[in-house]
Amino acid sequence: MAKQSLNGSLLPDARLRYAPRPGDNPETRMTTKLFSELGISPEVLKAIDKLGFEQASPIQAEAIPVLMSGRDAVGQSQTGSGKTAAFAIPAIEKTDPAQKSVQVLILCPTRELAVQVCEETHKLALFKRGITPLPIYGGQSYERQFWGLKQGAQIVIGTPGRVMDHMRRGTLRLDTLKMVILDEADVMLNMGFREDIETILKDAPKERQTVFFSATMPRPIRDLIEKFSKEPVTVKPEQKAMTVPTVEQMYYEVDRRFKVELLTRLIDIHDYKLGIVFCNTKRMVDDLVDHLNAQGYSADRLHGDMTQGMRDRVMNKFRKSGLEFLVATDVAARGIDVDDVQVVFNYDLPYDPEDYLHRIGRTGRAGRSGRAISFVAGRELFQIQHIERFTKTRVQRGKIPTEGEVGQAKAGAFLDKLRATLKGNEFVKQDRLIETLLEEGFTSTDIASALIHHLQSNESAPAKAAEPREELGGREDRRDDRGRGMERRDDRPTRPDRPAPRDFDRRGPREGGENRFGPPPRQEWRRDEPRREARPVPAKRPEFKKSPPVVPPKAVVRAAQEIAAEATVESVPVAPTAPRKEFTPKPAPAKAVGVPKESRATPPEKTRLYINVGSAMGVTAQDVVGAIMGETGLQPAVVGTIDIRERHLFADVASEHANSIIAKLNRTRIKENRVKVKVA
Repeated sequence: MAKQSLNGSLLPDARLRYAPRPGDNPETRMTTKLFSELGISPEVLKAIDKLGFEQASPIQAEAIPVLMSGRDAVGQSQTGSGKTAAFAIPAIEKTDPAQKSVQVLILCPTRELAVQVCEETHKLALFKRGITPLPIYGGQSYERQFWGLKQGAQIVIGTPGRVMDHMRRGTLRLDTLKMVILDEADVMLNMGFREDIETILKDAPKERQTVFFSATMPRPIRDLIEKFSKEPVTVKPEQKAMTVPTVEQMYYEVDRRFKVELLTRLIDIHDYKLGIVFCNTKRMVDDLVDHLNAQGYSADRLHGDMTQGMRDRVMNKFRKSGLEFLVATDVAARGIDVDDVQVVFNYDLPYDPEDYLHRIGRTGRAGRSGRAISFVAGRELFQIQHIERFTKTRVQRGKIPTEGEVGQAKAGAFLDKLRATLKGNEFVKQDRLIETLLEEGFTSTDIASALIHHLQSNESAPAKAAEPREELGGREDRRDDRGRGMERRDDRPTRPDRPAPRDFDRRGPREGGENRFGPPPRQEWRRDEPRREARPVPAKRPEFKKSPPVVPPKAVVRAAQEIAAEATVESVPVAPTAPRKEFTPKPAPAKAVGVPKESRATPPEKTRLYINVGSAMGVTAQDVVGAIMGETGLQPAVVGTIDIRERHLFADVASEHANSIIAKLNRTRIKENRVKVKVA
């Protein structure tokens, strides 16, 4: 029988690989236990019981005793397995409430994850009097963080950049630090925080406990562990599938042009009320939110260009179900922890299979079932195969629903709503109005049909079946008899609880619709309408005769001539003009196209990239840095010197991120130009 874990999901049977220290029994294997068997204090057990959990997940059952013993540890576990509680509970237990100074430091890659970890820590420390967790991250008021540190917060959860800032200001001291925890360490290194992490760990006391938690263990993580840990214990649940077991995974093969249409069909036919849609770029997030809102769905965005206040408002609204769909990028979506998410849409497939695991881990949490749906176009089928090999699971291919199936699903949902209303007797009876209509000769079925028609007057009837289509992605239905790739928007069914879509799209105005994207319609004159009277032509301006020239008096002229005759003009010798030399232009030195200047050497820690866009396309250095940050989520410090030529440019980037930048930029555009990147 599946078991429920703290802040996790239904967990499959798993065995833990334990790296013992000398003297330990290598045959010892720990399985899932009760929290009461892990040596936790009564106050923390009371908080866990209030949260409704009894059994610890495998990562919790193994990591909590190791961390409470004071050993360094390396935890590797999947998203949604409850690793936050695995390090938060020992951190609380090792904190002295009487000492008003920082004793535990938890580093997180993003603001959202720092807030999530702080909320979880606060819930677990609810009955531990005197223990105060404090989140510090960029975008939040400094005064609030100064006040919290001055009041003596013992557990600090923050992002590396803001932690370094407080260390430089002297407002955060690490003299009394007992434990340092790095959550999502692989993500922090990918975001360019390696130097900040090393600086923080060097300034921390040597006699401290260091804990790493990461979903993957690439070489940079292992180097960091070897450098700053002392005989760490490895805690890693071994599972047959590296994914969330309660999530049903599917993919649909569809042309890029029809993704929005397929998305709305799936939402309508399954009647999803709370979901997350992932896109690879910020621009795609903005465009998709505009499309969904225009068609009557409640959606909002979440990406790196938004301020922290905006992101907090969107997340609070989403947690309270004030939004139906959150459209987000991978970097901004780290730390989204909402238990009721029904579905995750991969509108764009992620470039990295690890990002796929993080995405689908947003649903199917806390024992609930979920669904992950991916849209695939063309060669992206190979990415699905790569994801299947990485996760060791099968992603089922789905059949795209037709318009008729969507209509039937809408009709069924409408009937279910009517049945519930009738069975619950939650309506005011209108016997008098109905009797009046019956006396006038109308039948009861006609009255009911007219009422339903009146309710759905702004949309097509649910029982109206459209022409069946096999798939939006197939060749046989990519164009209809009008030569366009999709149906008219006014023919498309909408959800019963939403207004009808606006009668326009980006191809231009429609008949009787609002003219948003084209010139105003030409006004035609009809014979039965009187013509407008022509405006009177203004009279020609009168011509004014020029005044006669003023002639000076003769006396004045004669005096001027006498003065000029008396004046003597000295001749000034002029130097002989030198013969003019003919100008012969020097031939310009030959330059090889696509070769950088020899005078500018690339630093040893940087890699020079060649990008096929330049000043002739209107590309600036800000465009290049913005594209790299938007596509990869890295910091601006990763980019060095940018040398822009007419048709191409050279950019120096950090060598450790060069391959990732090349892979992701080769799939995007800068100034509407397809980008091709390679090592110069």
